[in-house]
Amino acid sequence: MSKQNPDYIGQYPEKSDFADSPPAYQDPGMAGYQTSYPGPYPPAQPYPSPQGQYPMGQGPAVTMQPAIYVQRAPLVHPMPDYLGYSIFTMLCCCLPLGIAALIYSISTRDANNMGNEELAKKNSRLARNLNHTGLGIGIAVLILWIAYVAFAASQH
Repeated sequence: MSKQNPDYIGQYPEKSDFADSPPAYQDPGMAGYQTSYPGPYPPAQPYPSPQGQYPMGQGPAVTMQPAIYVQRAPLVHPMPDYLGYSIFTMLCCCLPLGIAALIYSISTRDANNMGNEELAKKNSRLARNLNHTGLGIGIAVLILWIAYVAFAASQH
């Protein structure tokens, strides 16, 4: 046990004072350990280094092919994305269909930028149909609401 440090104000004062020194270094060969592997195979022989084969001590040259990335160009004639129409439908007519139309409008824009014409055409058509449906529902709800208010006002 080591002596305690009177200046230490901690939970374990005996651990803060290192009066005991660490054990002395022991060579593994002398401590009873075997220095060679006692397996059935002999130790591997090192390969001789080739002298004079490479100029100035350089190793063999490695030639790497450059990476090629194929990327489509944006469409020359992009499909309409109906983004403004989708925002109008979402805010003024029918929120759920407007959100769906907005998602397909953004997908159309992404497909146009990637050069994927089939996907752009499909998403554009779907965004347009969702916008038309949302606008029709919005107009129908507005007409029904005006008719209800007019009918309720005529009853009083």
